[in-house]
Amino acid sequence: MANPQEVFGGEYVGHDEPSAVFYSNAPGAGNNVRYQVVLPHDPSPNNPTAPGKSYNFELHGALWFGMALCDTQSYPEQVSTCTQDSDTNIVDPTVSPNHPGTAFTELQFYPPGWVPWPAWAVATGASGCDPTRWCAALNIFGLLEDPVAGTLQNPTCAAQVGIEYFNFAFVTRNGSSQAPANPLGSTLATFTPDPAQDLFMNSGDHLAVTMHDTPDGLQAVIDDLSSGQSGSMTASPANGFAQIRFAPTGTDCTAIPYAFHPMYSTSTPDTRVIWAAHTYNVAFSDEIGHFDTCTGPGQVPATPFGLDQTGNPTACPAGNSELTGPTDTDDNFCFPGSQALRLKVTGCTDTNTGFDGMSYQPVWPDGNRALHPSPFMFGPPLTGPGYDTSFSRLAFEADLPRIEGTCNRITGSGCTLIPTTDAGTPAAFYPFFSAVGGRNCLLGFGNDVPGSKTDFGRNAQYGTLLTTAYLAFGGGGATINRINNFRNIIANPCPGSPGR
Repeated sequence: MANPQEVFGGEYVGHDEPSAVFYSNAPGAGNNVRYQVVLPHDPSPNNPTAPGKSYNFELHGALWFGMALCDTQSYPEQVSTCTQDSDTNIVDPTVSPNHPGTAFTELQFYPPGWVPWPAWAVATGASGCDPTRWCAALNIFGLLEDPVAGTLQNPTCAAQVGIEYFNFAFVTRNGSSQAPANPLGSTLATFTPDPAQDLFMNSGDHLAVTMHDTPDGLQAVIDDLSSGQSGSMTASPANGFAQIRFAPTGTDCTAIPYAFHPMYSTSTPDTRVIWAAHTYNVAFSDEIGHFDTCTGPGQVPATPFGLDQTGNPTACPAGNSELTGPTDTDDNFCFPGSQALRLKVTGCTDTNTGFDGMSYQPVWPDGNRALHPSPFMFGPPLTGPGYDTSFSRLAFEADLPRIEGTCNRITGSGCTLIPTTDAGTPAAFYPFFSAVGGRNCLLGFGNDVPGSKTDFGRNAQYGTLLTTAYLAFGGGGATINRINNFRNIIANPCPGSPGR
């Protein structure tokens, strides 16, 4: 979210999402894409708390592929229609506030081995679907806010679904959701993996991941080329996907069955979600900055959702230590290693506002497979009827200005490519993208890995400060400029082919 202080009354730090954003003027590039993916391996489960050892669950809350969608009940609430798959939806907020309502989808992949679902329903990052296998889910986020009038969803409904609400459904082998996806109809079953229905994938599997429009809504398809299994999920009313009716006054809280369709035809810097901090349409991101360790004599209680008996997040006990020193205020939603499915590590999954948790240490993929995972590898998307058309450009984008407490988002003062920890020093590490292979290369995320043809200048790949225009809350259609990202646009280094 670009300006969460409007919604939550304060600045939001952490929740880091370094990203690759993909650009193409080809019709269909904004609604019909396919990626090649290789899921990473973890080190041996033996001695999981050894110094310098890391696992995928400690580095990524989720990894995802995204796309902008129509949602006529979402921000900015000015027009009642949205033409699917159309660049007529491109409306510059500096010209007019009448942009169609926009949602954003994330096809999220979750690493195995730690605290099992449904803990993630409350404690983001507690994402173990299985002891050894990966799973995936289609998430769709909308924002119940009218920035022109300066109004939000009524408090009664907001207490039930939030202001930034989301639909959620696991990718299943038959394409049918195991429970309703929308936040009013969802149940615990929505967030509990079902091995009898859901698509589980092994580390090292090669995948073809497709996101495309259908008459019933956006469909995500995962073909596991290693196992021969496939799964899908369609953002349709039949699967329980729905809008939440925007009602700033009263107490109404109504789910409207809805087929979420892609918003744009192409994918260019103009096809963004105008309420998001990032300049997203077609994109990949790694959601980092959640996990920190909790070691010491104090015992973390076992709970289903990382909440104590009074409903407050379980904290790392006083006298214990996080990864880099004494426990502090961001060590919340903690779980004991005894709850883990396989990797018996005690840790916490709150937003790492101190930038000193596992994500900010040099324990990312670097070829040391005894201590560190292999990288999540993916090819830039292909589009066209036969998925044989490459995207011409990509941008490396980091939302560090948005989440750093040191950054002045108006002037750019204090905004840094390496975030500042709560000790006042630069973070030990910040992950980056590299490319492995020739013309048909794959992108990897983490550290330099053997076989990389380029690391794009490591952290310099994220480029320079980017100023973006947003609608001013309660401004009657006026706009404000904010520095929310570093961004660097380059030619596609992996143009690829169907045989990538």
